[in-house]
Amino acid sequence: MRVITGKVKGRKLKAPKGLDVRPTTDRVKESIFNILRTVSEKSKVLDLFAGSGSVGIEFLSRGADECYFIDNDNISIKIIRENLEHTGLTSQSYIYKNSFESAIKILGKRNITFDYIFMDPPYEKDLVLPALELICKEMLIKKNGLVIIEHEREITLPKNFFSLVKTDFREYGTTTVTFYTNEEE
Repeated sequence: MRVITGKVKGRKLKAPKGLDVRPTTDRVKESIFNILRTVSEKSKVLDLFAGSGSVGIEFLSRGADECYFIDNDNISIKIIRENLEHTGLTSQSYIYKNSFESAIKILGKRNITFDYIFMDPPYEKDLVLPALELICKEMLIKKNGLVIIEHEREITLPKNFFSLVKTDFREYGTTTVTFYTNEEE
């Protein structure tokens, strides 16, 4: 696993070991960023269920201003810290060891909003829609902001969900990546 492009291009990243963690493959990550084309400078990113933090780090490498990394696992948090130190991106990062529910509510109370939210919840735990619902209720995504969800192929997500409209989805083997745009403020 590596940073694909940007200011820390080519840096290798660590990934937590174990069956519960499925780091986003370089192929899927590269496809996501090819679809996005560019990352808005001064943008704020949320990497939810961050695992190794590789997607958030890719956003930072490509010009995002700051990234919030959320994960509930001690080993993942340790790996995210190590990857941020290795890439020199610590000063642009906030790391929260918390459940997704608690973290989203905390961010909502602080009125923190994001241009991009990437989430890759554990498969077969039915966390995608509950996380999306909380993101919408806490108004974490800016108008025209993007929510990008990596999930198992068997899940078909709705075309519309609260203020979110599905704009694209791509399949990569057993993985699907779905894109939503927020159409309300």
